[in-house]
Formats: sequence, structure tokens, C-alpha cells
Amino acid sequence: MPIKPFKSYQDQISLLETRGLNVPDYHLASDFLKHHNYYRVSAYRFPFQSAPDQFTAGTTFEDLCTLYRFDSGLRLLVGEACKALEISVRARWAHILGEKHGELAYEDPTFFRNAQLHTQQLASIDREIDRSHEVFIQHFQNTHNMPRPPIWAVCEVMSFGLLSRFYANIRQSSTRKKISKTYELSVSGLESLLLHASYLRNLCAHHSRLWNRAFTITVSLPNRQPPLLLPALNTDPTAERKIYNSLVLLAHVMNIVSPGSDWQHRLKAHLLNLNRPDHSEMAFPADWQTLDFWS
Repeated sequence: MPIKPFKSYQDQISLLETRGLNVPDYHLASDFLKHHNYYRVSAYRFPFQSAPDQFTAGTTFEDLCTLYRFDSGLRLLVGEACKALEISVRARWAHILGEKHGELAYEDPTFFRNAQLHTQQLASIDREIDRSHEVFIQHFQNTHNMPRPPIWAVCEVMSFGLLSRFYANIRQSSTRKKISKTYELSVSGLESLLLHASYLRNLCAHHSRLWNRAFTITVSLPNRQPPLLLPALNTDPTAERKIYNSLVLLAHVMNIVSPGSDWQHRLKAHLLNLNRPDHSEMAFPADWQTLDFWS
């Protein structure tokens, strides 16, 4: 007999009810589970439990769905900010390297610290080019006889992860600093944020949970935070693997790459819309709403 036997939607609902969950509408619950895997939905049960596998009295199936939908909206916001950062860094990386070292600067190993890593990165670029169906790639190959297009074009087919590794591998610290200065961050601060944002975007792309998640790739807090970050960063070491600091840094970046953006206001509205007393599961400080950063 299987250790975990297959359960129908009715069986899944019955299991939740035996654990104290109130399911007033079987049809709606069954329909929700039909389109949102039980295993995925059950990950949101933890703040509603009084003991393992036991829901607090009065908890409803809609409570789980509300938190589930909140996380879906959070992924949209985080994905939007990560994408804006990626597009901006692509532009700055390509422009600054191209201006200083020419249109094929990314091909020259002397401009990069680790030659072996650079060879691997070029191989990754070649795979991206081979997979690409972009017209501009074909234009440079066919019209200009360029197996690899100039840096301002090739950056548009690079993945976020590859872009972050190319940035970290730039030999001249002054070049890396010129890029990082765009975002009012140190070289190491931007390097850490790019790796973390690439990881976050992958989580969003695969519809993975952000709420209450302990990240495996964390972001380093800047040693010299811009004034915008000073009042808002949570320095509790136990919180470093949660999303609060990530959101603060993404808001900082959005204010630079998209001046006048309402992203931070939409984020705050989304957080408040959940109607929970706090967001400690995401390492938010208890008084986060009173901080100047969020006001």
C-alpha cells in the first residue's frame, strides 16, 4: 500500500476538515483545488494552526485562499521590479563596457578577472544566440557577418543570471563601480543584489512561494546604505533569509530606474490589503508602517 495514497478532491477537503478547517462551500473548495494543487495550497496553512496538523478554531478555507492569492500578487510585484532591474543593468553594462572597450568587449578575456569563467560565459552566450529567434541577431550574422553581435545587442539575449556573473567578472573595479554607482550601491552590494534578484525572478517565474520563504540565496545589506534605506532595513540576523530586505532594496532600485514609479505604493497597498496584524512571517519589523520609508 502506498505511504501516501492518492486522494480525490473530496478526500482532500475531508482531510482538511478533520484537522479543524471550516469548509462552508464544497463546490468552491473543490474547484479551487482542481486548479491549484493541494500540496501548493497547504503550504499556506501554518499561520492558521494552533498545533501541527490542527487549525485554529474558526479558520476557513477562504483564509488559506486569501493568503495564497496575496502571495500570487506579491510575486507579480517582485517579478516586475526584478525585470526592471535586469533591463536597466543590461543597458548600463553594455553601454559602459562598449564605450570603454569597444563593441565586442565582452569577447576579450583580458577585460575579465577569471579567464576560465569567461570562457564558460561566452559558451553560454553562444547557446543563447543559437536559441534566439530575434531578428536583430540574424541581421548581424547575415548582413554584417558577425557570429556574435555587438555588446549592446548581445545583452538582450543574455539571461539575468548570466548578466550578473558577467558583471561580477569584470576586471577593472572602476568599471564595476561606474555601473554600481548608477544604483547608489557599492560594487559588492550590486553584485549581491543581482545574484539575489536573479534568484527571486526565477522563483516568480516558477510560481514558487515568496511569503514565509527562507531564501537559499540571500542579499547582502549595503555597508553604506543610501539614505533611503537607512530607516527601513531590518538588521535582525534571523530575518536575513526572508523577503523584507529584498523588498526594501527593490523599492530603492525602482525609484532609480523608474522615477515616479508607483511600485512602492502598490506594494504597500498590497501588504495592507491582506489585513493581517503584522507580516512577521516575512521578517517585517513590528512597526514597519510607521517607518518613513513606507509612509
